[in-house]
Amino acid sequence: MAFKFEFSHLLAYTDWDRAQWEAWFRTQGTAPFAVGLGPNGDGRVNNVGEMVRHIFGAEQRYADRIRGVAPSDVGAVPTDDVDALFDLGRRSRQAMRALLAELDEKRWDVPQEIQLGSNKRSVTPKTMAAQSVTHEIRHWAQTAAFLRMAGYKTGPHDFLVSPVFEAGPATAR
Repeated sequence: MAFKFEFSHLLAYTDWDRAQWEAWFRTQGTAPFAVGLGPNGDGRVNNVGEMVRHIFGAEQRYADRIRGVAPSDVGAVPTDDVDALFDLGRRSRQAMRALLAELDEKRWDVPQEIQLGSNKRSVTPKTMAAQSVTHEIRHWAQTAAFLRMAGYKTGPHDFLVSPVFEAGPATAR
C-alpha cells in the first residue's frame, strides 16, 4: 500500500490544531494574549494575540491574493478576544476552502505577481496556498514556545497526536 499525503491532510491538521488552541485560550482568559514575543521582532507582531491575528489574517490575505483582490485588512480584529480571533480564523479557513474548491487544475500553476513588503515576487497559487498552511504551523509553534517560556502549559499540538490519519479519509477533508 502506498502512503498518500494530500493538502487536505494539512488543512485537517490545522483545523484540529486551531480547535486545540481555541479551547486552551478559552480556559486561560486574556492574559496569554499579552505575552510578548521578545525584543528581536520587526515591530509588526509584538504579542501572542497579535500573532494569532497574524496567522488567520495571513491565510485570508493569501486567499485574496490568489483571487486577485486587494488583501483584507484584519487590523480591527481585537487581539485579546477569543471569539473575535477564532471567528476570523473560521472566516479565513472558509475563504481558503472555497478557493480550493473553485480553482481548476490549470490555474494552480499559473504564476501571479504579488507584493510582499517592498518586494514583488512571481508565485503560483499552489505555492501561496501551501505557504498559508506552513506559515500557520510555524507560527503556532513559535506561539507555543513563547507561552511556555512565560510559564503556560499549552498542551500537545503535534501532528503525531492529531486524529488526521486515525479516523480515515473523511477526517482529512
